[in-house]
Amino acid sequence: MHYILNGQLGERAGVVGKLEEFCRANALPRGVGNAADVALEEHLTNVLTYGYEAGAPHRISVSLKTEAGWLCVEVADDGKPFDPLAVSPVDTSLPLEEKPIGGLGVHLMRQLMDELSYARENGKNVLRMRKRIAAD
Repeated sequence: MHYILNGQLGERAGVVGKLEEFCRANALPRGVGNAADVALEEHLTNVLTYGYEAGAPHRISVSLKTEAGWLCVEVADDGKPFDPLAVSPVDTSLPLEEKPIGGLGVHLMRQLMDELSYARENGKNVLRMRKRIAAD
């Protein structure tokens, strides 16, 4: 499954619908689809919020496939270069009042997905996320 976004926040709902459709068509366990949904939502929110200059045209490609027991999600965007995996891990031991605002999206992606990788390819940020497919 391949889906193209033009950078509008409302387009995320379409991606969620396509992900749900893909999971049903491939009989993926609910937990796998839920993890991918949250990770994808967090990443797309970051790309759409921080990845582009105001008024600049956007193009974000989302691809889903299954491969040898894995759900593979790839997001490629033509925004500013940014490696989300270079973000320092969140210190979850800090008391709530000492925790900085923001930064939990990448933390959630790391917790929910089994593998994450980033590359800058042909002028695009490419984030690959993989979740092992196993019964709930």
